[in-house]
Amino acid sequence: MLNARRSPQSIINRSYYAMFYATLALLQNIGKAPSKHAGVISLFDTEFVIKGMFSRELSKDFHQAFELRQESDYKVMVACSPEKAQDIWERAARFVDAVVEYLQPRGTAH
Repeated sequence: MLNARRSPQSIINRSYYAMFYATLALLQNIGKAPSKHAGVISLFDTEFVIKGMFSRELSKDFHQAFELRQESDYKVMVACSPEKAQDIWERAARFVDAVVEYLQPRGTAH
């Protein structure tokens, strides 16, 4: 469970950035370095999801985290529930775990 003292907006922000930086690690691993968030998300889809390395569910989670972060960071009047923040945090944890597992050298234990 998340720290109840954190605002849902900060949890969403940190969850998205965990996914974003994990994806940057993937992209650097293949020699790609987009400069914009939309480019990172798009390349994740074209280089990893479409090619079957990661599930479409993880892609949807990444897209959702991006949208929620946009809303919570830039649309001041949009409030986010603690439950929604918890959900996106759990999705971000699964996303980062999947990236870490993918980046592990084959044949090594975690």
